[in-house]
Amino acid sequence: MRLALYGGTFDPVHSAHLAVAREAIRGLQLDHVWFVPNNRPPHKQAGPRASFADRVRMLELACAGDPRFAVSELEAGTERSYTIETLLKVRQQVPAKLFFLIGVDAFAEIHLWHRWREVILLTEFIVVTRAGYSVPEVPGATVHLLDTLHLASSSSAIREALARGERPADVPPLVLDYIFQKHLYA
Repeated sequence: MRLALYGGTFDPVHSAHLAVAREAIRGLQLDHVWFVPNNRPPHKQAGPRASFADRVRMLELACAGDPRFAVSELEAGTERSYTIETLLKVRQQVPAKLFFLIGVDAFAEIHLWHRWREVILLTEFIVVTRAGYSVPEVPGATVHLLDTLHLASSSSAIREALARGERPADVPPLVLDYIFQKHLYA
């Protein structure tokens, strides 16, 4: 099995996240993409706006239409979400060729990650390119570039629009309904 983990805050999940996952499946012949929401990312000062449970539910709603997608709660209850710990858990649970789906901006900071040298030995990276960023050379890392997408969605811009009561088109309809039902980002 070929499995990609797609980590992030997903605060909220939007159509670009889903498009990236679909393109990774197509481009690298993956069997599955597991969306792994961070409980508390160590590189961000403030935590996510929505709770872990709400972000998991939004992902479940967004992923429901594609059997290749799954939502994993591997990082539930962790004080800080470290990729190394997530990868080690997956390695113990699933016999798979493991990939890690990541944006170029996050990949550019991999040298700041907890136990990053071990991380690059446990997985291959699918790096989503973005205008204005170059892909750094990371000795020892196996990198596959996903440069076929040029999507401008931004979770922070989406949160701002939601706070104004708008319904951004790049948020899946079921997710939007959930957000307004639960008064998230208001």
